[in-house]
Amino acid sequence: MANASRTFSDVRNVILSAHKNTGAQDKVGFYETWAEDYEQDVALLDYRAPLLAAECVSSFFTGDREKAAVLDVACGTGLVSGHLKQMGFRHFVGVDGSLRMLELAKKTGLYQQLTQCLLGQDEISAETYDVVIIVGALSVGQVPLTVVRELCDLTKPGGYVCMTTRGNADNREYKAELEQMIKALEEEQRWSRVTVVEVEEWERAVSEKDSGYIPGTIYLYQKSV
Repeated sequence: MANASRTFSDVRNVILSAHKNTGAQDKVGFYETWAEDYEQDVALLDYRAPLLAAECVSSFFTGDREKAAVLDVACGTGLVSGHLKQMGFRHFVGVDGSLRMLELAKKTGLYQQLTQCLLGQDEISAETYDVVIIVGALSVGQVPLTVVRELCDLTKPGGYVCMTTRGNADNREYKAELEQMIKALEEEQRWSRVTVVEVEEWERAVSEKDSGYIPGTIYLYQKSV
């Protein structure tokens, strides 16, 4: 049961504590304990990424939305797929490292399949999805940059990959390396850039190094045919 009395200060402390956990299993453990309060906490953060990423996909997707297979990576409680459903998409597969997050995602009724898995460690069928979307997990201390190549592999030729990352002070080095990885796949002609959207107000800042809102970026790429 979520705690209705939580404040932004509570959320800030939770997120800063997560930054101390660097291992994959530590991070999964953090999300296991955060799951119950997750949605109300990100609302207190004014976390706009799930909606903005879904809108980006919706703006450029040209196929049949009702038939399109969407892989929601690090799906959490289902925020991204919830927005995509409102935009006409119907078929969702979710993967997440946290079993408790997946239990909450199941209650939404959005997903045809939910699997506990860590990208980069567990196998997922290649070239299966019309849309692969990952929101929130591509940042320092979360998933390794090597998963970017895997995201491309999972996508059908002609399908779309949507990725997001934060632009706060602590994440700038990771963001620069992420963009190098994205560019490398572009140079290999594995995918082509559809759009890159820079967002000034991504979510409320929690670190003393940042103030007000931190920025974020949405990357939308189309896999080569």
